Amino acid sequence: MFAIRADRAFDGTAFLDGVTLLVDGPTIAGVEPAGFRLPEGCPEVRHPGLLLPGLIDTHTHLVGDSLMGALDRVAGYSDSEIEAVVTQALADHLAAGITTVRDLGDRKFNVADRRRRAGEPTVLAAGPPLTTPGGHCFYLGGEVDCSTGPQAVDRAVAERVERGVDVIKVMASGGMLTPGTDVLAPQFSLEALRRIVDRAHAAGLPVTAHAHPIPAIRQAVQAGVDGIEHCTCLGPGGMEIDRRLFDEIAAAGVVVCGTAGTDPLNPFIPPPPIQAIFDRLGVTEDDMIRGRIEQLAALHAAGVRLVCGVDSGIGDTKPHGSVGFAVADHLIAGIPAEVALAGATSESADVCGLPAKGRLRAGADADLLAVDADPRIVPYALGTVAAVWLGGTQIAG
Repeated sequence: MFAIRADRAFDGTAFLDGVTLLVDGPTIAGVEPAGFRLPEGCPEVRHPGLLLPGLIDTHTHLVGDSLMGALDRVAGYSDSEIEAVVTQALADHLAAGITTVRDLGDRKFNVADRRRRAGEPTVLAAGPPLTTPGGHCFYLGGEVDCSTGPQAVDRAVAERVERGVDVIKVMASGGMLTPGTDVLAPQFSLEALRRIVDRAHAAGLPVTAHAHPIPAIRQAVQAGVDGIEHCTCLGPGGMEIDRRLFDEIAAAGVVVCGTAGTDPLNPFIPPPPIQAIFDRLGVTEDDMIRGRIEQLAALHAAGVRLVCGVDSGIGDTKPHGSVGFAVADHLIAGIPAEVALAGATSESADVCGLPAKGRLRAGADADLLAVDADPRIVPYALGTVAAVWLGGTQIAG
């Protein structure tokens, strides 16, 4: 057993002044006051900053190499190449204090087949996302041709159940990174989407839906999905704030991962497919960033449950290990620090079905992060990593 004494802590729901965290093997044994008398011979580590649970990135693409055009290269990777990319991605997450990730865009189950390795973050995997023929990210291997009958959906969901995935990801709309898909329209019919949800729920699996335009978001809510990724609310004139839709999302208990967060020191230069969409909508990248912040504020005001995921790995402005950028955007949107941090710890743990993650409490996993700055003062505080522990073993700092 050893102890970590910190001047401040965030336990997953609230900030604490002065704590002594007792760690026994891979588990938190207790959370005590600052002056707690340690058992004789118990070593201690002192940290003058903030101690919090290891972070959770609820939307990553481990097969992406965090460089421009990352997903375009995935289809051509050899097994050894994709293994190297995934290994590096997990190392980058861990170095940033991200001890759990939810992969929502695998290539042919590469990530799903290599989960639960010692010394790496906990990985939840969706396998290849379900999409229409030629639809968004079709090259990942998840095409479902509903024109052949409803059995196509049944087979696709059954395959993922057999592979032991943790969540079903469905592309409910086109995407910006797949030329030829319509980012303003749904990809599936409401009937097909409902069947995906029903079959997944019957197997005990949650469903989260990639959805950019308002019609696809509303369709996903009607179909009964558990989560919505992006929730960009795109319309013909760009991003919108549809307060009635936000109320519907909140009433349905649907969790939103806004995939906010970009590297503020690395300006985004839209590749041709995305620039074409911006031109079509009459918006700029700055418009999209401001719109995202305004939407996060409106979603929170409506009572929508928000979690933090970056869409990490898809490009150099969204590298692996950058969930702190998403937390910063939530803070900049005026969301209280306790809520923003919960979105990357306890709230995300609950959404992912991981009760032993995301909290500082007795019996929880000793996945921990210490940072020097305080996010109540500095929005990008989670980037000031001082130390990281995975299962009670210090691996950074």
